[in-house]
Amino acid sequence: MRLLANVSEIINPRQSILVTCRGNADGVLVGHKKSDSILDNIITVDWHTPLSFNPAMYGIVIGKTRFSYRLISESGVFAVNFMPFSHKDAVLFCGRTSGIKTDKFAESGLTKTECAKIDCPRIKEASAYLECEVVNQIETGDHVMFIGRVLNAELLHHEKRIFHTGNDDFTTTQD
Repeated sequence: MRLLANVSEIINPRQSILVTCRGNADGVLVGHKKSDSILDNIITVDWHTPLSFNPAMYGIVIGKTRFSYRLISESGVFAVNFMPFSHKDAVLFCGRTSGIKTDKFAESGLTKTECAKIDCPRIKEASAYLECEVVNQIETGDHVMFIGRVLNAELLHHEKRIFHTGNDDFTTTQD
């Protein structure tokens, strides 16, 4: 089937988030010491949505070929980090770089801090975050929607958030 328009052109801009996850790196070639078996990763995600208020549920969509897909599938948890526009370079870096060979926390300059309710890192510079436990996975073709029950959430500060318009371009909300 041939589409007359690129779907991304129609649905963008979409708020970009950074999803953090932790998992077992055994059997994976990574840029860490061989003795390291646990790896923390960050993935940029534009496909995400609230799903329910009661109970609080949030959905993220990850490609099956992504390293974070494996980490989230195995660990059963993830953190959603809502990033301010001032961190657009880090958001772009985390979306263009694989966590298999790169420590994205170290290379992006983002600060890792531990979640309160799940075994997962979150990003200190985020404006807000959600700590989620996976309750379901839905295959949607080449991607999977992870449905997470929100176990903890905090709005840290109000800042203009980042929205992806396509390619390497971003925008933000108006004053």
